[in-house]
Amino acid sequence: MNNVHAGAAPRVKGPLSLQPVETVDHIAPLDFKYNYYDKQVPLVIRDLAKSWPAYNKWNWDYFKKIVGHKTVGIYNNVKSDAYSPVNKADDYTTFGNYIDMINGGNSEWRIFLFNIFRHAPQTLSDFTWPDELMKGFIKRVPMLFVGGKGSITHMHYDIDLSHVLHTQFAGKKQVLLFPHHEQHKLYRKPFEVLSLVDFSYFHDAEKNHIDLKKFPALKHAHGYSTTLDHGDTLFMPGGYWHHMEYAGSGFAMSLRAMQSTLSGKMHALWNLVGMRNIDTLMKKAAPVPWYLWKERTLYENANRTIQHYHTHEPFSLSNIDHLFD
Repeated sequence: MNNVHAGAAPRVKGPLSLQPVETVDHIAPLDFKYNYYDKQVPLVIRDLAKSWPAYNKWNWDYFKKIVGHKTVGIYNNVKSDAYSPVNKADDYTTFGNYIDMINGGNSEWRIFLFNIFRHAPQTLSDFTWPDELMKGFIKRVPMLFVGGKGSITHMHYDIDLSHVLHTQFAGKKQVLLFPHHEQHKLYRKPFEVLSLVDFSYFHDAEKNHIDLKKFPALKHAHGYSTTLDHGDTLFMPGGYWHHMEYAGSGFAMSLRAMQSTLSGKMHALWNLVGMRNIDTLMKKAAPVPWYLWKERTLYENANRTIQHYHTHEPFSLSNIDHLFD
């Protein structure tokens, strides 16, 4: 049997409707498939990575030794605006200098999608792909995510809709999750994978930036919250919205698996080739009208959601809304 820790825990207190992510020490593949993968329910598995050499081997000193000289793009906590290029770094430095920065007080910087394995291929033997849990792993692109204490990855969903196994190593990370279908309650920007809402410090009743007066549909959103510690692996179903905050300087590795269905693959392809290119083109051609249209549309979508809850009438979006999910 699986050792379940948090399945019946109370809801998380705060301005949002949250419940804890269920946590197990280990899980049988069939149980994982039927109760989490197929049902698109997140899960934390505590022992999945503890047999990997990486569990004890990977640390700051080791990384400085093998890739400390490599130049990396680093990102601050400023939430992107309507005109910011997608994934453009805020500064550049060497990985070794970055590690010294985040462990020496200048900590609110993170690294996004660092392919350490391309620079140090020997690290690929430090973990095992969990093929018994999922098929379709994209084995050419395992990625490292690094952040200093207080750094934030703002609310978004992954554009390729991959299912993710996200394993935390050094440091703790606080995670906020919502299913993809909650997108309009989160004020999703049309043609983007980003939320207009600032969820910073969502776990702190005094410091959080969540404005329920400006974004009232948030009251109807239902999500999950968890804290990842060294060795914890979070299963995040494809398309899940996620916001992450580093409670201490740390790093994590994401193993990604493609959508298993043809419709899922086509949806991911549309996001990557159609949606993103249209958004890039419009930001260049008519940035202000494009942004104003997005803002008006996202509030209209959210208000229709609120109306549904007030009237209890059947709620559906137009065909174009479904096409551009």
